[in-house]
Amino acid sequence: MPARVLIVAMSVDAVTDHAALAELAEVVGASVAYLQVGDPSLTKALDALAAEGATTVRLVRLPAHGPAPARSWLRRVAAHWVREHPGVEVEVVASAVTGREAPLESPAWEDLPGFRHHVLVCRGPRCSAKGSVETAQALSAALDSRGLGDDDVLVTQTGCLFPCNHAPVVAVHPDDAWYGPVHPADVDRLVEDHLIAGGRLEDLARPRSARAFGGTS
Repeated sequence: MPARVLIVAMSVDAVTDHAALAELAEVVGASVAYLQVGDPSLTKALDALAAEGATTVRLVRLPAHGPAPARSWLRRVAAHWVREHPGVEVEVVASAVTGREAPLESPAWEDLPGFRHHVLVCRGPRCSAKGSVETAQALSAALDSRGLGDDDVLVTQTGCLFPCNHAPVVAVHPDDAWYGPVHPADVDRLVEDHLIAGGRLEDLARPRSARAFGGTS
């Protein structure tokens, strides 16, 4: 059986282009997988190919156009799967994944970060379409310029957070503060007034509704 090709999207916002990626994969006779956020995950896609009888899978990394982990994570995650499926050969850029690559676990990742604030930046379809990638980039730059690392402010990019009509949405915990729309021009004020000074951006705040948000349509 010829090698099966799996296009792996690396960036957190790649799932917003799923239809285009699926069309590309169909044209070239490949499948699509996501290293993060999207479905199917890389391991799930490899499971499906193995179930179809594939003996060789060639991974093709899709260039990242947004926040993405280091390239080494593609091989690292693939190696994790290979160790559990020794009968399938997996290649990255024509180089075999041996299973001897670094594991997913590390003593350095055992403890919870000691952050003061956990900031969630929505990267769902609507927020991504309305510029959350630029908001996330501006937030990272603003924190870096002030010397604030993960032990001060831990930033996590997520799937849909709701409420989508206020995209791009940013939530700050443990303060239970929800803001939107948060554009790059708002980020310095968010960092200074809330994350450093402990106040709130009342003009951007979204109060919690008495009813639950419903659906994503």
